[in-house]
Amino acid sequence: MYTNHLKLEHSEITEKIIGCAMNVHCKLGSGFQEVIYQRALAVEFEEANLNFAREDEMPIIYKGQQVGIRRVDFFIENKILVEIKAIIQLDNVHLAQGKNYLEAYNIEN
Repeated sequence: MYTNHLKLEHSEITEKIIGCAMNVHCKLGSGFQEVIYQRALAVEFEEANLNFAREDEMPIIYKGQQVGIRRVDFFIENKILVEIKAIIQLDNVHLAQGKNYLEAYNIEN
């Protein structure tokens, strides 16, 4: 396991999440649709005793009015958002999506 002198907030939960994701990756490899990885990850989260909501919906508010809904793949322990991407490379648009989710869920980034 990687060790770092800096103790990050929620590091214990994050380590469990990464371990679960690595288990899914090692068992399934590449090439499936996101929904397959999402379902497999839910199994891993349950086995790791992580409390999570799958496809959690949050309203998008603009000038005091709801203008839409966003769904994040997982909201874990009411603290950490996990968005699955079955792609070869992350682009800036994916980072922007993650930041938008943090803002919609009012979570510090």
